Amino acid sequence: MTAAHDLGPGIPATDAQRAFAASRAPFPAFVGGYGAGKTQALILRLLGLLGGGSTVAYYMPTYGLIHDLGMPRLIAILEAEFGIRAKTRLVGGRPQVDVPGIGRVLYRSMDAPEAIIGYEVVDSFFDELDTLPTDKAAQVWRLALARNRGKRQASVQGMPPNTMAVATTPEGFRFVYDQWGRDTARAEANGYVIHRGRTADNPALDPAYIETLRASYPPNLLDAYLDGLFVNLTSGSVYPGFDRKAAHVPTVQAPNEPLHVGMDFNVMNMTAIISVIRDDRPVTVGELTGVRDTPAMAAMLRQRFDGHSITVYPDASGNSRKSVNAQESDHSILRQAGFILRADPSNPAVRDRVNAVNKIIPEWRINTDACPTLVQSLEQQAYDKNGEPSKDGGHDHANDAVGYFLTNRWPIVRRVARVQALRI
Repeated sequence: MTAAHDLGPGIPATDAQRAFAASRAPFPAFVGGYGAGKTQALILRLLGLLGGGSTVAYYMPTYGLIHDLGMPRLIAILEAEFGIRAKTRLVGGRPQVDVPGIGRVLYRSMDAPEAIIGYEVVDSFFDELDTLPTDKAAQVWRLALARNRGKRQASVQGMPPNTMAVATTPEGFRFVYDQWGRDTARAEANGYVIHRGRTADNPALDPAYIETLRASYPPNLLDAYLDGLFVNLTSGSVYPGFDRKAAHVPTVQAPNEPLHVGMDFNVMNMTAIISVIRDDRPVTVGELTGVRDTPAMAAMLRQRFDGHSITVYPDASGNSRKSVNAQESDHSILRQAGFILRADPSNPAVRDRVNAVNKIIPEWRINTDACPTLVQSLEQQAYDKNGEPSKDGGHDHANDAVGYFLTNRWPIVRRVARVQALRI
């Protein structure tokens, strides 16, 4: 067998596959498009770590895939590349592969988390984890983590005592995005490292396969299915033109620069999006989310942005309703705090607000590092079955807040048809 840092010249692998297989991070992920060689990458890593009689676990979405793809692929590589004849058997009704003199691989289906009990392994490997619903993938991960405590008998130099590796197609903003993609700097600091696999990098694929994908999927889905990028897979994305890379600027507010704050009222979950206006274009520089109520929000704005004039563009309903049990409305609390309010008598129509935001997106710049909730909301909010922006996942709060500001300053101008009496 080979070591994790040396797969051997006879095993076909792309650069991304080899980097993933040799990764010394405790939680590496190979996120790739269709045909990018995800299962191959996972098996190569497994082969580099298996040894000394160790036991590892290999997880797939169903037992059907385990029998049809997982075990046959491993056995074929062992025989073709190493001349090793592995043995398959059922233990307690569950499949495993015994590699004589080297170790064994336990196979478990991720659609049956209740089976992730009663064993200990050194390393774990997850094939297509992101095809599971987010909550179920999180359950599988937690249960497998508890099993991943075996002692490595034959250590691999520089490798953590136990590792858990994932190879998957990115299925939108699910578990793998939450763990590896949402905040990459923080994720990497905790050992969650991403390796990207592009479909085009797989030399074994017929180029016609890629052209078939291009003809079958819209551009936003091709980012996921060809390049392994996290994108909104819902065709009804509310803000389809938003691109965090194109929008990003490292800008912060200048001393005494006027601030423009879009605000959404919710008890125990208030949201404020802070922007400046430069060259008649919006630049968003910060956010306050999950704030308790309006007095707390006013105090936080005053404390954090002392010396700035602050104009608030609030939810119009705050003129009558309250986010705190008091006699004063949310608007009156904000005025008493010294803020300028620019609020229409009623909120703009939802469609007008969405259209206004989409129209300004090419000109709008955001410090994405300072506004993670807003960025996530712009990327992930989709339309519900009734054709309205979905409130699932809480992505509406930040989008509503910034929308009040953007719609007020850069509204959609409707053409008005004027009818005059014809004079003869």
